[in-house]
Amino acid sequence: MTSLRTQSLTKRFGGLLVTDDVSLELHPGELHAIIGPNGAGKTTLINQLSGELTPDSGQVWFDQQDVTSLPLHARACRGLLRSYQITSIFEEFTVMENTVLAAVGAAGRGYGFWRTMMSQRDAVVQAESSLQATRLDARRDVPAGELGYGERRQLELAMALAARPKLLLLDEPMAGMSIEESAAVVQLLQSIKGKYSMLLIEHDMDAVFALADRITVLVSGRAAFCGTPDEIRNHPEVRAIYLGDEQGSFAESAGAMHV
Repeated sequence: MTSLRTQSLTKRFGGLLVTDDVSLELHPGELHAIIGPNGAGKTTLINQLSGELTPDSGQVWFDQQDVTSLPLHARACRGLLRSYQITSIFEEFTVMENTVLAAVGAAGRGYGFWRTMMSQRDAVVQAESSLQATRLDARRDVPAGELGYGERRQLELAMALAARPKLLLLDEPMAGMSIEESAAVVQLLQSIKGKYSMLLIEHDMDAVFALADRITVLVSGRAAFCGTPDEIRNHPEVRAIYLGDEQGSFAESAGAMHV
């Protein structure tokens, strides 16, 4: 059984082939990372998975259904969520209020008056659970506009979890973070790993190897290699792609890679 599957996914922009016959599978509860050099097609791939781009050919299957022709919002309603797509943070609202808003919106209900929305007990319970999972429960009454950068990214993830996802697409969740903030997000993702299927694009190789169950390497738009972190770390061709030769340790060079 698969949570997400692509078959021969292809996307061109004019004469440029950006996604080249990509087939991959994401298993239920798996955290699957996508890495590759700059220009490998990672963002174009995730845009096709979320519904922001339509492939020129190939198929996307989610939860055993063909969703290739479905737009972004229809996929989100089925539980295929890209973290930022539902995170329109209201600066003047508290952390809790923003998270309840995400829970109510994902349930397809009209927002109505704020007091009415906050009285929807199931949405409040879901928001509380999401804030606990992302370790923001102590900040629940803080206006979102007062959060630091790392905490805002935590709020984005809390809002995504409040939307009851089946699969999370995480596009560089640690981008722009300090070492300490990145470490906190790694711990956060480790704490929810297995509860959700997750597809991760991330330039921090230490984070990728710490989190991923499997890793797919994109090269010039093609899924060139797929394996466990150890298999990818020690693969001579993967090391050659990043290092320009087969000398040295892939792991030692991880911090310098940009995907």
